[in-house]
Amino acid sequence: MSIDNDLTQATTSPFSDAPAVVTVRNVSKRFTIRKDNSLKERVVTLGRAGRRHSEDFWALKDVSLDIPAGTTIGLLGPNGSGKSTLLKTIGGILEPTTGTVERRGRLAALIELGAGFHPDLTGRENVYLNAAILGQTQEETEARFEDILQFSGIGDFIDTQVKFYSSGMYVRLAFAVAINTDPDVLLVDEVLAVGDEQFQKKCLDKIREFQEQGRTIILVSHSLGQVQELCDSAVVLHHGEVMFQGSARLAVKNFREILEDRRVAEVEANHPEETASPGKVEHVELEIPGKPAGAEHRHGDDLVVRATFSHTTVLPEWRAGIKIENHLGHPAFGVDSRQLETRHDPLRGTATVEWHLHDLRLGGGQYFVHVFLAKPNGEHIVIQREAARFVVVDEDTQSGIAWTRTTERQVS
Repeated sequence: MSIDNDLTQATTSPFSDAPAVVTVRNVSKRFTIRKDNSLKERVVTLGRAGRRHSEDFWALKDVSLDIPAGTTIGLLGPNGSGKSTLLKTIGGILEPTTGTVERRGRLAALIELGAGFHPDLTGRENVYLNAAILGQTQEETEARFEDILQFSGIGDFIDTQVKFYSSGMYVRLAFAVAINTDPDVLLVDEVLAVGDEQFQKKCLDKIREFQEQGRTIILVSHSLGQVQELCDSAVVLHHGEVMFQGSARLAVKNFREILEDRRVAEVEANHPEETASPGKVEHVELEIPGKPAGAEHRHGDDLVVRATFSHTTVLPEWRAGIKIENHLGHPAFGVDSRQLETRHDPLRGTATVEWHLHDLRLGGGQYFVHVFLAKPNGEHIVIQREAARFVVVDEDTQSGIAWTRTTERQVS
């Protein structure tokens, strides 16, 4: 079994030799935030000490990126980290305060869907208007109109004023227009989170089609599983600065660490008398019974996960658990003390818990083990993500996250 504890190493991108279609150099973006909220306050402060009633906010600070052709890159970060500002700057919607952005090819931005729609015009009229804003000629729009109508799925409502559309119809039509402008670079900001399940699937299918065609996609999403599944690499932003750039998996791990640090800081600020993280995962190890260290896992092997926890105070009641995910962040297995109906002795100092997974059958590939200590109600005290890693031999007899012995026969 292979266990990898060095999770900070970035992977080499297969697009490293491709030309850059977007080059961001030392880009910073400043917004001025006014402190005088009412009209009366603004009139009073006008012309005298106005600067004292405003404050500069730097949404981006000296950001530099090279985005190769044909790659899909994710932008991650907490709310207010600068993700959308960077995407709008790349798209030319915002001008940087300092620095430069260079672009090659036609660009379509799915950032503010329907921003070019006029409520008093029909859907048909808005298709032509919005397509023109995105750089298409009338002839190009006419040639793609049926594809736009079919993808949007709004049918006869195409000749109704869009002010009577539901929010779902509005979004579907705007998305359909944007993706039919034949872009070389597609900017996507959370639009995959809107609409019903069927429409989201159509959007994802279209994204994958664009990937197969070698188009470049820059994606902002709060769905970490979606980023790991769709993106070749990712960038983590925090307070307007690039904190990490590398593989999507390691970027997600980095982002989760930022969120955990912020949670701890909030606890310390709100309850300075309490310890923000009284619990700790001291040690985690994996074992395949009967096999030497370093052996790979094969279908049907057992797997033992052993974790040692500590707590600064005595815990009369507590739970512990594990979660196993594949390299895309998809859950493969999870279990905890409640589900196993296990009651532990009070935790004094340290305690070691062992989970024995019998006859484990997973599809080939690498898997990551998360370990957590929790309160009786299930609230996490501490969780160590990617505490250990193991590899399941890929026998190339089937695909998927599960493995089972399968037979096939013709029955008619």
